[in-house]
Amino acid sequence: MCFDRDFRRLPGLLTRRLAVCALALAPLVLAGLPVQPARAADLDAIKAAGTMNVATEDDFHPFEFIEDGKPAGYDNELLALVQAEAPFKINQEIIPWAGILPGVTTGKYDMAVTAVLVNDERKQSLAFASPIAESTSFYAVRKDEDGIKSGTDLSGKTVGVQSGSAMLKHLQTFDAKLKAEGGAGVKEIIEYPSYPEAYQDLAIGRTDAVVNTRINLQSLVNSKPDVFAIGEAISEPVYIAWATAKGNDKLVEYIDSVLLGLRKNGKMYELQNKWFGTSFENMAETVQ
Repeated sequence: MCFDRDFRRLPGLLTRRLAVCALALAPLVLAGLPVQPARAADLDAIKAAGTMNVATEDDFHPFEFIEDGKPAGYDNELLALVQAEAPFKINQEIIPWAGILPGVTTGKYDMAVTAVLVNDERKQSLAFASPIAESTSFYAVRKDEDGIKSGTDLSGKTVGVQSGSAMLKHLQTFDAKLKAEGGAGVKEIIEYPSYPEAYQDLAIGRTDAVVNTRINLQSLVNSKPDVFAIGEAISEPVYIAWATAKGNDKLVEYIDSVLLGLRKNGKMYELQNKWFGTSFENMAETVQ
């Protein structure tokens, strides 16, 4: 990076960094060439290199998480099936959610192999492969909660959600709807870097509810049925898909061919039943 991310550094250091950047970019500017950001590799480059670099989230049950020091969950098992078909090696890096989509758009990773909710905003910078699941945002509460019987009861309440997620957008939209209908709206939306922290705060009463996908909240309730309960939907159904940089059409077409093959032979649906307790056999083949 040309610019120092720590803005508390002395101005002199920042000046020197800017000077170094100017010297590095000067040949391109003088030559009249545009300075382009790095991009994820396309299919031809991946085949030539023999490797595809992907990023997977570290703690998002039941899609992906670490268990006994190894990657586990729906996405990881699905990725293993893709690797068995691919004519190249897939290098996987397991990182927090916040770094995944920026890593794809800047070219650090070729694909985000994680539960990315598809929406119009993300389509501006990302291209999505064939859906791997359907999802709807719900809220969860403590099992002994008696003040939240429906979505409208979230008015005046404190609600947790993951920062930068599609579920945050869903919650904000639902909050606006509550206000438009004459309600007070959500008292406070607390954003968390990961869901385990949000669930912990809900369990001890720091928040009144947490918004996540139905699939993930069902996994939470299955693991702690005496602590949590699922409420109502606060969004319309949406698709979940892996993502690469926008314009990476050949890579999307290749991954689509493998994923659709796994639908046809039933292996994708077997994994869905294993991890979600249901399967989504009526999903669209594409979300582009």
